[in-house]
Amino acid sequence: MAFTTTYKDAGVDIELKESLIPTFRKIARGTKGARVLGGIGGFGALVAFDAAKKMRAPVLVSGTDGVGTKLKIAQTVGRHDTVGIDCVAMCVNDIICHAARPLFFLDYIGTGKLERGVAVQIVEGVARGCALAGISLVGGETAQLGDVYQPGEYDLAGFALGVVERDAIPNPKKIRPGDVLIGLASSGLHSNGYSLVRKVIAEREVRLSDRIAELGCTLIEELLRPTTIYAKIAGELYAKHRIKGLANITGGGVLENLPRVMPEKVQAHIARGSWPVPPIFGFIQRLGAIEQTEMDRTFNNGLGMIAIIAADDADGAMKLLKRRKVPAYIVGDIRRGARSVVLE
Repeated sequence: MAFTTTYKDAGVDIELKESLIPTFRKIARGTKGARVLGGIGGFGALVAFDAAKKMRAPVLVSGTDGVGTKLKIAQTVGRHDTVGIDCVAMCVNDIICHAARPLFFLDYIGTGKLERGVAVQIVEGVARGCALAGISLVGGETAQLGDVYQPGEYDLAGFALGVVERDAIPNPKKIRPGDVLIGLASSGLHSNGYSLVRKVIAEREVRLSDRIAELGCTLIEELLRPTTIYAKIAGELYAKHRIKGLANITGGGVLENLPRVMPEKVQAHIARGSWPVPPIFGFIQRLGAIEQTEMDRTFNNGLGMIAIIAADDADGAMKLLKRRKVPAYIVGDIRRGARSVVLE
């Protein structure tokens, strides 16, 4: 009896996966941030921890996340060059809230059928995200899971690791009434709320290719706009100013994310209208007849990060942000009260 069934017949193309490794390795060489001894292609990434030599009490900070259903938009239109940036942003923007200096990143791609062009676009996007964050892409995994994903589908997740001096980690106990809230602008939706966005678009039968006048671009261009990566500017703010807390405004919006870096018995008061809200939020709200409370607890509404800083240091921080051309606004302050956020 002749045996002819192969792994490829079952949907796993080992030769294609192996042939992509040199391409991925070349893409990763353009990223810097850690001293990589052995990266893509091995059983594990080898990274020298040189940063610890000059540190008194180094603490490692790790984070993992994915891009979510924003991937469905990319898959629908066949554009995969920006979701890698989103993946890096979702991980890195979390660990910098602990004042960590990001060092390296790994990605995971799970797909039904591996396609060379799609995989290369994704990894090139990851590398661009790493460059924006100032970190090294040191490895990852590409899994072919035909029984899990439909043709054309894939999932993308990542892992980031950084380091911080123990005494530099923001301490919520230092936050006091009178501290100022500085909001750093988002680029748009970032990578949160897309299940709601996709539902609204489908129900209203809006075409992704439509040019929306108030957005100044097509809907697909807006929806695939990459998440802002705040690593470099956060590093400067921590180094030069007294940042008492930094909150990444992701799913759950300001209402859920800002209290995560606050102590008990203080309340954040934020003034609506103190920052410009990108038009995509108003467009989605009107299209879906979404109540403002639902918008507040789903989207970032134009604020990608919120920093809590001493009042007498706020002007200096704002001047730094202006010099670096980072759109930022004083959006509120800290007062006494139960730990929560009040949108006024």
